[in-house]
Amino acid sequence: MTTPNKKRVLGRGLDAILQSQETDITSTDISGSYVAGAVAEIDIDLIEANPFQPRTDFDEKALQELSESIKTQGVIQPVTVRKMGYDKYQLISGERRLRASKMAGLKKIPVFIRVANDEQMLEMALIENIHREGLNAIEVALSYQRLIEECQLTQEQLSEKVGKDRSTVTNFLRLLKLPPEIQVALRDGFISMGHARALINIGDTTKQLLILKRVIEEDLNVRQVEKITHELVESQTVGKGVKKQSDYIPESFKKQIDNISKSLNMSVKLNRNNRGKGSITINFKNDEEFDKLINIISNNK
Repeated sequence: MTTPNKKRVLGRGLDAILQSQETDITSTDISGSYVAGAVAEIDIDLIEANPFQPRTDFDEKALQELSESIKTQGVIQPVTVRKMGYDKYQLISGERRLRASKMAGLKKIPVFIRVANDEQMLEMALIENIHREGLNAIEVALSYQRLIEECQLTQEQLSEKVGKDRSTVTNFLRLLKLPPEIQVALRDGFISMGHARALINIGDTTKQLLILKRVIEEDLNVRQVEKITHELVESQTVGKGVKKQSDYIPESFKKQIDNISKSLNMSVKLNRNNRGKGSITINFKNDEEFDKLINIISNNK
């Protein structure tokens, strides 16, 4: 008895299976007109917004251009939705296409229907948006942070999912440690990610903001900012009492300089770096001491 039934089911067309309430994998209670796995055109009004949308800024001019394209060519790439109930769907990815379609006056839009729990939906929405062109560095960083915190991913797992080196992921996440003023400047395009990465190396927020002001007012490039921050970090290190390698003088050298000073009865100073390069300075009080020094040097030739 079971064999004929199997043959009958297997003989049905793919469209019939995808549009059957009996095969809706979400549940027969919320099947509606189309089931998970189907690619179909549905009413735009049946699609609700994605509460996990990581993208906050949408260029109105770009949306208008996309809208005009949709009027002419239609929606080439379906948006992705998840099934929420009987003829009720929630957007996973494709918000620009959805918004532009509404602007174009479309009543229906092609969709790919799938099933996803909240965590999966957030993950898909974030990853899909991360790969979009025009997403600013702060939006990418926030998306990475949400994936780590809300989907409980490690940086290693995150780098695999988004197809980026772990160092790239780390560099984006470090941007979120910057003061809000710098994050806004980066988000709004006043500075580049290169500028921001240079500023991260300065631990003092006040100094970071002062350099940010210079970057904007003087239109400094990344190399100039890197030089400023490098010099500042070096001065901070020396200011904390960390001795430079160039200040190091071996004890044996100090004794020799002390002997020369006593022999000449003059002040003698030695400057030497860690590679052995340096200079000797002999201080004389008057012309008589200078002549005495010259005679000593001349006689020792």
